[in-house]
Amino acid sequence: STRKHLDYGCGDASFLSFLQKRNWAVAGIEPDATARTRATKNLGQQVYRDLSELPTGPFSSISLFHVLEHVHNLKQTLEKLIRLLDKNGLLILALPNFKSFDAQYYGPYWAGYDVPRHLYHFSQKSIHQLSRNFGLNTIAVHPMKFDSYYVSLLSEQYKTGKKRYFRAFMLGNKSNRKAKKTGEYSSFIYILKI
Repeated sequence: STRKHLDYGCGDASFLSFLQKRNWAVAGIEPDATARTRATKNLGQQVYRDLSELPTGPFSSISLFHVLEHVHNLKQTLEKLIRLLDKNGLLILALPNFKSFDAQYYGPYWAGYDVPRHLYHFSQKSIHQLSRNFGLNTIAVHPMKFDSYYVSLLSEQYKTGKKRYFRAFMLGNKSNRKAKKTGEYSSFIYILKI
């Protein structure tokens, strides 16, 4: 059977295009009209505005890459997404981690907070709890080591108004070094299973 993937908040559909070229059946949801138009063009198929428009399911996997923290109706959205998974389905989340060194260092200027656009802030502990609350198991957690550099660069800009590349690189590097001991990287990918 064909593997089917839904990317919720797919942006320009780069990830879906990658999967499509590897013979996956794909679907995308993107609320931003400009990004949705680009995504539809890039994918060569309709990308939807929200879950209510989605005509297909179930999916073998659903991803939310730096999206869950923006979702207004968290509980309802997660319940709908979980219902769209097949019996062995995977929910893949990429999220900033407010327990990381770069989050502690930048404090209110940390780009991972991105207030008011980020409605929620997650840690490994809160994702494990969220997973249990929705009847899922966390089967893998992977650090996103490059995120510390990007988040530090944005944070430097928020804090100083300048793009301080060298300082951001040094801080991102320090955050990753500290995370080797603490386990608290700037961002993680979580793989949750029904």
